[in-house]
Order: sequence, then structure tokens, then C-alpha cells
Amino acid sequence: MNPVLVTGATGRVGRVLVDQLLGAGVPVRALTRRPAAAGLPAAVEVVSGDLTVPESLDVGLQGVDSVFLVWTAPLTTAQAVVELAAHAQRVVFLSSPHRTPHPFFQQPNPLAALHADIEGLIAAAGLASTIIRPGIFASNALYWWAASIRDGNVVRWPYGAAETSPIDERDIAAVAARVLSEDGHAGGDYVITGPESLSQAEQVRLIGDAIGRRIQFEELSPEEFRRETADSWPGPIVDMLLTAWGATIGLPAFVTSTVSDVVGSPPRTFRQWAVDHSAAFLNPSASDEV
Repeated sequence: MNPVLVTGATGRVGRVLVDQLLGAGVPVRALTRRPAAAGLPAAVEVVSGDLTVPESLDVGLQGVDSVFLVWTAPLTTAQAVVELAAHAQRVVFLSSPHRTPHPFFQQPNPLAALHADIEGLIAAAGLASTIIRPGIFASNALYWWAASIRDGNVVRWPYGAAETSPIDERDIAAVAARVLSEDGHAGGDYVITGPESLSQAEQVRLIGDAIGRRIQFEELSPEEFRRETADSWPGPIVDMLLTAWGATIGLPAFVTSTVSDVVGSPPRTFRQWAVDHSAAFLNPSASDEV
């Protein structure tokens, strides 16, 4: 069996995907700019390559049938997509649900615009492709709330009533592993969500249940949130999130059955994710291991 080339192999989805492919007996080749710092299992063939330097991909693409593509480079270097077309038979692209007609996904979003452009290049290159479109990641809760929860029992956040359906990265990786290792998914366009619609305040409560503490959700206005994040968050990201959350008020989140349909088992609940990652909300060093 030829190896699957995994880009973004040290990222939130890619790292889990590597383990799942290895567990299924699929050989893995990981593309990284810094092979010495990759920290991947010994069974993984780690090769040097950079999406911003298309000619650097040649070695990694030799003998590869399938590529898991996570685009982290500017669109100006997308000639790399043509390089993929010259070597690989199919590509599985980690995109976003920018085509989904739900207000949360239809707000102005530079990353979604980039994803749409890459999808166009993949199609123009004639690649057999499968697009995976995860919704909001469950692990965002770590980056957003873990520090506040470790420091006390209050999360200060806007739009507590805004509902999302967080997806566990392990379930995203499970879909990707299945698509990469079996036939029948060419042309697939898979929107992936968690199994339930939960308000942000409910998500904080479930984290509190998981760690055995009552966490208070303190509602911030959008203006207060902008002030509190001004020194640590890029302004366009803050505006994008506030607009998306605000557009969902009064609406349930968009929920799909994709994980069950593709993998054959239901996605993990946010409650289960919180239990499995509870240590990271109690110990800063544990969050480095997630």
C-alpha cells in the first residue's frame, strides 16, 4: 500500500489522523517544514516540504496516491495544488462549511473565502477530491475558556445564548481516515458537526460538570469583549466571531449525521469531549498535551 501524505500532521486534526491511519494499518508520510521538531510516531515517514515552495513538495509526493491537505499558506502560493495534481490520484481537503445556508456559516470570513478559492483550484486541476467541512471545533473551548476556568470559576464571554454544535477533532479525523483509506468517496462534500446544538453557556456548564466545579457564565456585551481581547486577539477575528454568534441568536445550530453516515458510529458529545479533556481545564501543562 502506498503511503498517504498528511499535511498539517502536527495540527489539531492532522496529529489525530496520523494515529488513526497508523492504527488502521495505513502507511503515513508527513509533510512538515521542520522534520526534526515534528514529534511524530517512529512509524511515520517524515519528509521536509513547504506549501509556500511548491518545488519542495516533489520528494514528499513521490509514490503517493492520496493527500490530506490542510491549507495554511497564502493563496499566492497555491501553485502547490497543481503539484498535487501531477502526483496524487486524490486529495482530501480540510475546508469549512462556507456553502452551508445557516447564518453562523454565512457571515464574512476571510478563512472561508480562502477555502473557497483553494477548492476552485483543486477542481480546475482535475483532482479527484473529497471536501471535509467541519463546523466549530470542540477544542476551541480550551483556547477560549481554559485559562479563565483554571484561574477561577467565571467565564466572561459574549452571546451566551448563541448555539453551536462543536465537533471533536477525533471525529473529524475518523471521517478523514475513512475517506483516505477506502474507495467510494470521490466527489464527496461532507459537512461535519457534533451531535447536538448547545449554547455557549451550556458548553461552559458541561465543562464545569466534567471538572466537578460550578462555572459561572458572565455575559459580556460585544463592546466589552472587544475591549477585553484588544491586546491578544486580531480585530478581524473578533469581529468575525461576534457577527457569527450574533446571527445565531434564537436559532438552533446546524447539525449533521455525517460522522455516523461515514464512520458508522455517532460523533462524541461535547460532554464526552469535556470529560476526556478535563485535566486541561485544571492544569496548564495538561493543555500542552491535548
